[in-house]
Amino acid sequence: MPGMKTLGFIALFAILGAIARYLQALIVAHVAGGPFPWDILSINVLGSFAMGFLFFETLERITVSPELRTGLLTGFLGAYTTFSTYVSGALHRFEHGAWFIGGAYLFGSVALGLVATAFGAWLSRNVVHS
Repeated sequence: MPGMKTLGFIALFAILGAIARYLQALIVAHVAGGPFPWDILSINVLGSFAMGFLFFETLERITVSPELRTGLLTGFLGAYTTFSTYVSGALHRFEHGAWFIGGAYLFGSVALGLVATAFGAWLSRNVVHS
C-alpha cells in the first residue's frame, strides 16, 4: 500500500497535469484551429515523449525519491494524458520480445476503446434518457 507521501505527490502533480492539459488544449486549439484535433494530438505526443524521457531519466540517471517519481509519472502524466502510459505499456512488451501481446494490447486498446466509446454514446442517447 502506498504511503501518504506518495499519495500526496500523486494528488499534487495530478492537479498540475490536469491544468497543463487544459491550458495546452486551449492554446493549441486557438492557434491551430480547424477540424483536426491538433490539441489532443499534441498532448498525446508530448505526454508520450515526457513518459519515455522521464521514466528512464528518473530510473537510470537522476536520483529522485520513489514518491516523487511516482508523483511525476503517475500523477502529472496520468492526468496530463493516459496515452503516454498506454504506449509505454506496449513498448515494454515489445522490448521484452512479446510482440504479439504488445501488438494485441496496442491495437486492441484502440479498437475496443472505440467500440466502448460508441456503445457508451449509444447507451446515453438511446437508453438512459428515454
